[in-house]
Amino acid sequence: QVQLVESGGGFVHTGGSLRLSCAASGGTFSSYAMGWFRQSPGKEREFVAAVNRSGRWTDYADSVKGRFTSSRDNAKNTVYLQMNSLKPEDTAVYYCAAGSVYGTMRNNEADFWGQGTQVTVSS
Repeated sequence: QVQLVESGGGFVHTGGSLRLSCAASGGTFSSYAMGWFRQSPGKEREFVAAVNRSGRWTDYADSVKGRFTSSRDNAKNTVYLQMNSLKPEDTAVYYCAAGSVYGTMRNNEADFWGQGTQVTVSS
């Protein structure tokens, strides 16, 4: 069983930046692909980004491509989401997740989920 704890959310103005972190425990971190997802009120959870087990490969939703960067540090059991040029439409609860298959994370497929951290972008 993998436990995931997100941090780094908060309030920022349009154009600002935030870096989310997700610390994992209880499993072999490097054996999982890691993903970021978000959900805003009244909307379904959507894929944001994924990074494969080694950190060499990343995948992004079109809505964040070029603005968000996901990375991981397997020595620290932590995955990051650097968010730049934030927009009001990025406002959501952001979740990290661990999955067995990197290629299907953009289909919202993951094995373990964190509790989420709120990101609010004001115009």
